[in-house]
Amino acid sequence: MQDCIFCKIAKHEIETEMVYENDLVVAFKDMNPAAQVHILIVPKEHVTNFYELASNSRKALIMGAVTDAVKAIADQFETSDGFRLIVNNGKDAGQTVFHLHFHLIGGEVLGAKLV
Repeated sequence: MQDCIFCKIAKHEIETEMVYENDLVVAFKDMNPAAQVHILIVPKEHVTNFYELASNSRKALIMGAVTDAVKAIADQFETSDGFRLIVNNGKDAGQTVFHLHFHLIGGEVLGAKLV
């Protein structure tokens, strides 16, 4: 997608504080963190939302890459004892950038606070 900010970040066309990368995903610090640790995990391939992952098996590989990223990032930021992994699917759920992304949030006691 030509004007997608997350596509541009994934292609390293926009500079950001990258914390993880593998063949299928990149991860970087959120510009407006909701907690001490707030990392966005983004597929390199443009996928509009979570619902779209089911459309073909190749896209399903992204979930394995996300799982690997979550573990590596939780270890890197010492949040493996407690973090949230959040995905907003569609505008009614609060998705504002229409490129699938996962929020890994932690680094503090989160309680019932929602993002």
